[in-house]
Amino acid sequence: MKNDIHPDYGYVIFRDKSANFSFLTRSTLKTDQKAVWEDGVEYPVFDVEISSASHPFYTGKQKIMDTGGRVAKFEKRFGKKA
Repeated sequence: MKNDIHPDYGYVIFRDKSANFSFLTRSTLKTDQKAVWEDGVEYPVFDVEISSASHPFYTGKQKIMDTGGRVAKFEKRFGKKA
């Protein structure tokens, strides 16, 4: 393996502010923000827009589409075949 070509691999806090959820893992991401984790150590923080705590698939709060409404809209727009 070549020396000095690999990025630093260290602990990073990924934070989802919309769900008030954070998790600590290892990554090569670089960020200027820092925060103190539950163990009292300061780590870099990376803010994410969506995580397992806010994603509809994992939370069970999926939007259910009105399929009947879509069909009616399609038929209205393009006409119903006889």
